[in-house]
Amino acid sequence: MSVFSNTARNSAEDRAKYAPAVLDLLGNRQPLDVLRLTHEVARHAIAGMTADQLRMPEATGKWSIAHVLRHLADSEVVWGWRMRLILAHDRPVITGYDQDLWADRLHYGEADIADSLDAMRVLRRDNLKLLERATPGDLLRVGVHSERGEESVAYLMRLFAGHDLLHLNQIDRIKSAIA
Repeated sequence: MSVFSNTARNSAEDRAKYAPAVLDLLGNRQPLDVLRLTHEVARHAIAGMTADQLRMPEATGKWSIAHVLRHLADSEVVWGWRMRLILAHDRPVITGYDQDLWADRLHYGEADIADSLDAMRVLRRDNLKLLERATPGDLLRVGVHSERGEESVAYLMRLFAGHDLLHLNQIDRIKSAIA
């Protein structure tokens, strides 16, 4: 199983490898630069693809690009909620979630591509505005993740930028696999 597979079925040891691996994808890039460009990069990556191609998984049991785009949109909800909890409350508990359960039970494979992209764009814009208003002290505020422990707003910003890169890479990989 890949280090980037982050489900409740993974062992605690395997789940602990996920965040460092995602942060490695970001490297020395500025997280806000990545976060500002993700929607446009995703939109450009799928330009010219048919609906059938967007719904074709790279392999049996794997996600399609439609899944990835819906996951990115829903991740904006999760990220925005977590940041708002941390900014408004003192050391709130931040719950984890199983992305594969969301994909299955929320029918990601059937999601409308345009709706997923629109949701991602609007929610990302709002989340970026929240970060732009944050003070240096705000960025240091922490929540306590149910699996990973303390996470600051600044850390979440880096984690979600790496998460974006992970899924943009996944879109490219799926495109290659279905070509």
